[in-house]
Amino acid sequence: MKPSKQQLQEFFTRDFPQANFSIDDVGERSATVRKKIAFEHLRPGGTVSGPVMMEVADTALYVAILHEIGLVALAVTTNLNINFLNKPVADKDLVARCQLIKVGKTLIIGDVFIYSDGQDAPVAHAVGTYSIPPKRNDHLGSVNTI
Repeated sequence: MKPSKQQLQEFFTRDFPQANFSIDDVGERSATVRKKIAFEHLRPGGTVSGPVMMEVADTALYVAILHEIGLVALAVTTNLNINFLNKPVADKDLVARCQLIKVGKTLIIGDVFIYSDGQDAPVAHAVGTYSIPPKRNDHLGSVNTI
């Protein structure tokens, strides 16, 4: 059974309290996440830093993946390519929309567009790959799920 938006948010709040993002929506092979931008996320020149945009892209991928396959421990990013397209608005949330484009047994690939909230043109586009650990069965049962 797929975890709900609320279950995913509770998981991230509990297990990744430093993440500091919210889930706007989850759907069929998709997720939309939001990060509130503050002064510490800006680089000189008043734009959102690249590492923050990469974090948001990776987060959107992870949320979409966990919604699709369940709360799997040890699913990890193996590749993340990002293109910075437009200057983000410094005082607007970043909104990342992910669509999974391949869901395999061991690899999942997703496409992410990042926007400044309320803007039509994306500020960045990323493609990422996650590695899914094989299921292990031992005396505890399947230990790769949370």
